[in-house]
Amino acid sequence: MNIFYKKPYLIADIGVNYYDIALKEEISTMEAAKLMILEAKKAGIDAVKFESYKTENIISRNFPEQFDLFKKYDEFGRDEFFELSEYCNELKIKFLSTPLDYESADYLDEFMDIYPIASSDLTNIPFIQYIAKKNKPMLLLTGAATLNEVKIAVRAIEDVSTVDIAILHSVLAYPTDYRDANLAMIKDLAQNFPNYEIGYSDHTKPDSNMFVLTTAYNFGADIIEKHFTLDKSLPGNDHSHSMDPEDVMIFKTNIGFLSQIKGMKNKQPLICESSAKRDARKSIVLTKNIKKGDVITSDIITFKRPGIGISPARIDDVVGKTALVDIAEDTIIDFDMLS
Repeated sequence: MNIFYKKPYLIADIGVNYYDIALKEEISTMEAAKLMILEAKKAGIDAVKFESYKTENIISRNFPEQFDLFKKYDEFGRDEFFELSEYCNELKIKFLSTPLDYESADYLDEFMDIYPIASSDLTNIPFIQYIAKKNKPMLLLTGAATLNEVKIAVRAIEDVSTVDIAILHSVLAYPTDYRDANLAMIKDLAQNFPNYEIGYSDHTKPDSNMFVLTTAYNFGADIIEKHFTLDKSLPGNDHSHSMDPEDVMIFKTNIGFLSQIKGMKNKQPLICESSAKRDARKSIVLTKNIKKGDVITSDIITFKRPGIGISPARIDDVVGKTALVDIAEDTIIDFDMLS
């Protein structure tokens, strides 16, 4: 069953990029987060996604380099994310935040409808089962995972809940080289999980034509997620491989074009082909003059344009018939001339 109502469903992963936007614009982090939500909405994005955590809950203090990096970005808690969710409601854009600890998972449950699960927690079975028991749809990111690990995670969720699950191909490399995107894995996930929605969370640098995201959609990713920024030149963790509003517009133009050219599934003649079909196809034509009463034989038949007479496919319905009138050479014959 599908979690989202449209395809593709585009998620702007703001993550913690709003901290750098706040510094650049000399505004508060809350103002920066809301600014990014507003710009995402204006660009036509369907949902925005943040990260919710407290560093001491997810990283050992024995690893100070990692601890200090994450500590720079854990200012927001329950009240701030609630405020952002309310702002999203006002703008009619979906609010999402990835909980990285139990505390965040609990308070997000008050005001969030869908739980994103980070690739880093794919094998954290106790944590994802804890979230699954909240009985809300889950977006399962699969960066750095084997197919078997994904299957174990999905089964773990299924063991405790009947929630809908979306499974997103992702590559845990920032940025991801184009040669490492491995978009064909989207098809592998679709084949192995036919009952679940499939998506793609992208970490490549946006190419000028947004071919990566467009190809991901073409390969079956109904959910497209990508980091989002208002300035790709900023030095923070994710800006260089984030899309900006202009990239979003290029992607949406591509999707509109794909929708235009995709058309109907069942093979059948189209109205636009009518004239060319008539002019290009062949009709049964006589190669000599015949008189009324003569029998049509295969040696006096050929096939010529336009296709306004009897189709060559019906030659067996013509051979052996008798001419009702005199018929001149090169005439496109009709059944009215035969008996």
